[in-house]
Amino acid sequence: MLPSRPARVPVVALLATLLAALAPAAGARAAERAEVSGGRLDWGVKSSFQSYVTGPIAKGSWELRGGAATVGDNRFRFHSAKGSYDPGGGSFDAAFSGGVHFTGHRKDDGTHELDLTLGNPAVRISGGKGTLYADVTSRARGSGEVTTAGRVPFASLDLSGVDLRSGGTAVTLTNLPATLTEQGAKAFAGFYTAGTALDPVGLSADVAAAAAKPSPSSGDSPSGDSPSREPGKKGEFTGAAVDWGVRRTFREYVTGPIAQGSWKLADGAQDGGALFRFPRGKGTYDEGAGSLDAAFEGTLRFTGKHLDLTLAGLRAEVKDGEGTLSADVAGAGAHSGKNVPLVTFDASGLREKDGLAAVTEAPAKLTARGAEAFGRMYQEGAEMDPVSLAVPLDGRAKLPPLPDLGSDPKPSPSSAAPARAEASSSSSSSSSFPVLPVSLAGAAAVALAAAAFAVVRGRRRASVDSTAPGADG
Repeated sequence: MLPSRPARVPVVALLATLLAALAPAAGARAAERAEVSGGRLDWGVKSSFQSYVTGPIAKGSWELRGGAATVGDNRFRFHSAKGSYDPGGGSFDAAFSGGVHFTGHRKDDGTHELDLTLGNPAVRISGGKGTLYADVTSRARGSGEVTTAGRVPFASLDLSGVDLRSGGTAVTLTNLPATLTEQGAKAFAGFYTAGTALDPVGLSADVAAAAAKPSPSSGDSPSGDSPSREPGKKGEFTGAAVDWGVRRTFREYVTGPIAQGSWKLADGAQDGGALFRFPRGKGTYDEGAGSLDAAFEGTLRFTGKHLDLTLAGLRAEVKDGEGTLSADVAGAGAHSGKNVPLVTFDASGLREKDGLAAVTEAPAKLTARGAEAFGRMYQEGAEMDPVSLAVPLDGRAKLPPLPDLGSDPKPSPSSAAPARAEASSSSSSSSSFPVLPVSLAGAAAVALAAAAFAVVRGRRRASVDSTAPGADG
């Protein structure tokens, strides 16, 4: 005889109760989604492509844009991660800033048959799948047609062995194998086919508590870098900043295998990865005449094998559309000097807008005395890194932010693995720990529901079997 209908009611009620218990747990996981703010993504795109671009066939080059930097031998560093992270479900979605522009095969009309810009890469991880997106501008081979597309799914990421379900204040991924997608192959102007292996991807992103820390690039620090025009003195200002990376190849030389050195910042100078910021500028600005004279704080010292160069007391002067960046130089012999004019830069674009007079990434060239300061490593007229200048003329104006590289990634004992993920916490030096896909309360509810179902099923089967022929009652 089958069980009566009333006997099933407690089971239905139990299951309803368990499902109701699961709903708040899922909601709690959704509420735990944390903000990603600050971090870096390191990726070489494809090393062989870099070699081809700069090699004897394409005879091209590449240039960095939007604060991107280089790291190591052949990787580009993108900065200022923004997005979200779910430590319970392991999903991650963050976009980075900066770009790289490749050109090669120059034609008679000055254009390039190879012309590709990759910018603002983003990484999305969900459901065990990972994708790297990028904004792409490319020139098609043959037709020369230029196309621009945003957030192109450029590469698939291999997440084998990666589990992002964890907690902490930073997420770190290293050596993720990347494969070109069909959309990426089209955006790549057909240089490679879908499925081609690209350089591995690594990233580090700050989440939750780390995102709440004050940013040194905000321009609102309590150290006197707050922008304001001195009252009653029209044309005078405080809180200005000048950003300059010196020269990319010089930075690479300093940290490379020859000099085996490094640099240190002091007196308020800040490091943005691809440039250095010298803050707390004071001086005068005459918009009508287009002139400016400002002195900045901050010290930058490069050291290495047979290398010791210090730049301090930077000063910027603008007149008749041309700017000069000078510094007190300390070194050996002819390197030393006070207020040495290092570079000249194009300041014709210096304009005041919304209370901020600024010139952004102005091309710069080395002066004769600047060449002496660098020990004749570069000749007079050599291209140096561009200069950016920001002068707040209104108390409400804010300086442009520096690239936010986030916290330094914590090393992990599992770094020898081909791919690694970790969520590091400031309160612990241990690597990530796995977390169940659902909360413990939810897991317990599921287990209890399964057990209840098994018991009811067993009872039902026993009742049915008791009516079968040959049963002994």
